[in-house]
Amino acid sequence: MSGDTRLAIEVTGLHKRYGDVEAVAGVDLSVAIGEVVAFLGSNGAGKTTTVEILEGLRTRTSGDVQVLGVDPAEATADWRERIGVVLQGAKHEGDFTAAEIVTMWSAYYRSPRPTAEVLELVGLADAAGTRTRRLSGGQQQRLAVALSLVGDPELVFLDEPTTGFDPAARREAWQTIDGLRSLGVTVLLTTHYMDEADHLADRIVVISRGRIVADGSADELAEQVAMPSQISWDAAELSPGALGDRLRDLLRSEDESVPVRAAAGTAPAEQQTERHGARLALATRDVGEVVRELLAAANAAGVRLDSLAVQPPTLEDTYLALTGDALSGDES
Repeated sequence: MSGDTRLAIEVTGLHKRYGDVEAVAGVDLSVAIGEVVAFLGSNGAGKTTTVEILEGLRTRTSGDVQVLGVDPAEATADWRERIGVVLQGAKHEGDFTAAEIVTMWSAYYRSPRPTAEVLELVGLADAAGTRTRRLSGGQQQRLAVALSLVGDPELVFLDEPTTGFDPAARREAWQTIDGLRSLGVTVLLTTHYMDEADHLADRIVVISRGRIVADGSADELAEQVAMPSQISWDAAELSPGALGDRLRDLLRSEDESVPVRAAAGTAPAEQQTERHGARLALATRDVGEVVRELLAAANAAGVRLDSLAVQPPTLEDTYLALTGDALSGDES
């Protein structure tokens, strides 16, 4: 391996077999120091197995792995102090305050961060004296992140950090994770929420059937699979009859990537124009040209196309195109 000092994680040719089953089938992965990377994969994709190998919790069958310049299979206590792990749905035992739990965890480290500083970093300074049973879901997860930061780690693994949270609690957790950037902490995040990955990550890595199938920003992944954007407008403003031949052909296309949708169903375009509030839609990779044609058609018809909307492909659309899988909790 190169042993690049700019990389927090460097993996080459990683394999893991369970008998005849190859859970990880030749993964190559790199994560730069200070980067936040979302690692996505459906049930059985090999995501959890890969992460547990990186954390030193599971042995590999073959391949080269370096995490903070160390092979996790040979890691010492010194190396373990350099990483933090936040498990899914962390629960805090006992009737302790947030400050008491952080202080207890500090005893595991030779040079821990001060308790007050850790609580301030994760936004729990005002809840320092609150018993854990009275913390909200978002505060519970903030406390879990606090415990991962006690030893002043260089790298933090976050496993499904907001599973089961309500929207407000999820946003609280996102703020905490965003805050890790200011500390220069490298983060490897696993999640099955597409909006979470899109919001938090500098880069997204997708694993499917034990192999990495995509690596890049959300926009780069969308370009990789050439996903179309959807353009829609109110049929009452501009009917199919006012469109040029090319646009009418797009509306009539039977290609599943060029849908015609109505607000209340999937009636044919001719029927949609008779429905109050119905919308016409088409999908295209040539957004600029198609929008210009639509505006020209509206101008020729003497109407304003105020309802025109462009919806780029979502990360979920891209993920499904890359893998054909539904994203869910991962067992391997």
